[in-house]
Amino acid sequence: MPAFGLMPVSFRFIGVVVLLAIAAGGAGALAWKIQDWRYARQLAEQARLQSETLNQLTLAAANQQRAEQDKRLALEQRLQASDKTYSKALSDAQRDQGRLRDRLATADLRLSVVLDASDVASDCAVPTATGASGVVHGTTRARLDPAHAQRIIGITDAGDSGLIALQACQTYVRALAH
Repeated sequence: MPAFGLMPVSFRFIGVVVLLAIAAGGAGALAWKIQDWRYARQLAEQARLQSETLNQLTLAAANQQRAEQDKRLALEQRLQASDKTYSKALSDAQRDQGRLRDRLATADLRLSVVLDASDVASDCAVPTATGASGVVHGTTRARLDPAHAQRIIGITDAGDSGLIALQACQTYVRALAH
């Protein structure tokens, strides 16, 4: 019997140990569950903060893009106004040159050059008297051949066009630099 008496004690002991193990395991599982909840809450908070940061960055990028688009639109408008200004200047210069060529062709206008009065080699004396429309009075002048006058007007026309184009380019570069 003594062996039988020991038996119940050892079963009891084993039962208590098993119950303690189950309780400890349940407590361990409960601890794991609590830690899982804490980590889930921390991860949710991090995800929320990251989402807010991304939203702020997206808004900042959209605002910067809008500002750049506004700058580009303003630049395009300035360049368009500048283009109109210089196109008008070029058109006006060409119109004036055309009028001048027409006046030269009809002999309504004559081009002349001032001669050096101290040059003894030139004996082509042209009267110094000028008409009412003359600019230089009292000097020796020579009338240019109308064909040469036309060529001179063509050269000045090309020069005027070049200067106007240069001014337009300079304005364009200045607008882009700002």
